[in-house]
Amino acid sequence: MATVVALSPAAQIMATHYHVGKLPNQALARLLADHLEAEVPDILVGPAVGEDAAAIDLGDNCLVVANDPITFATEAIGHYVVHVNANDVATMGARPRWFLVTILLPPESTDAQVEEIFVDVSAACREVGAALCGGHTEICAGLEKPLLVGTMMGTVPSDKVLRTGAARPGDGVWCTKRVPLEATALLAREQPDWARGHLGPTRWRRCMDLLHDPGISVVKEALAAAAAGARSLHDPTEGGLATGLHELADAAGVGLEIDLGALPMDADGIALCSAAGVDPLGALASGALLIVGSREQGAAIEAAVRAAGVECKPIGEIRPASEGRKLVDGGRKMELPTFAVDEIARWFSESG
Repeated sequence: MATVVALSPAAQIMATHYHVGKLPNQALARLLADHLEAEVPDILVGPAVGEDAAAIDLGDNCLVVANDPITFATEAIGHYVVHVNANDVATMGARPRWFLVTILLPPESTDAQVEEIFVDVSAACREVGAALCGGHTEICAGLEKPLLVGTMMGTVPSDKVLRTGAARPGDGVWCTKRVPLEATALLAREQPDWARGHLGPTRWRRCMDLLHDPGISVVKEALAAAAAGARSLHDPTEGGLATGLHELADAAGVGLEIDLGALPMDADGIALCSAAGVDPLGALASGALLIVGSREQGAAIEAAVRAAGVECKPIGEIRPASEGRKLVDGGRKMELPTFAVDEIARWFSESG
């Protein structure tokens, strides 16, 4: 007879085989609960599911620090690494100011490839108003493509720090730009022949250009929304808009009611996702920004974001946690979908 051995929670975690992409939120929350230091007074916002960055109290001002890698893109990777980190800083109401990057390169990298990364990093830093102030470069055996890890820092008055977890039942939810902007640009750039074949040359070039126009940066709209009284900001990235909404709800301990028909979807992005068999709600969504605020501040928030030159649409409402997380399609309510792995990561993995 076989012996049954009960695994401890830690051993169960170690025995789990994860998908490519972010560590699942449940696993991350469990690890943080088990290993996080006791509360530290000068850490205003520490590691938590759904929070985009850390906030460290320096007195009158707060240092906001974000850290993120770029693992999917190869083309324009230097552009991506600056903007995704700047976005996380801006969603806490802070202006990006200082950037560090670790650049890990495969042995066959050329001078031209390394030069392109540095050109893109420095140009993107200028775009967000940050200075490249340090980092590390290394040639690594076993890497198949460049891997960049960025750290962005910014400052904000301590009493103006925004938290993803500040959303409250009754608040409105807005979304900027279109979804899935990042996934659309990535598919067009990383699989150009395939994307051109499905869209034709004109629409394919438009999708290529989405990386820069309207772009994946949310810094200006995040700062505008914060100044207009937004209660919470969150940028949906890996796992798409649906995962971003779940992260927001996890951080705040709330429910959601989201209007499917109100979601600002990009028609070309939907076409590419459909061709790939990808759900656009679970595909990389940098460039969009989720904004939460009171209904009374709604008009001011919309006006401020539009004055910054960015589209902004109401998409739903924060509800009590007991009501769950619902996607409303006409008169029908369904569960907001969850994605164990980003749809684009899944597609690249399955397509080889």
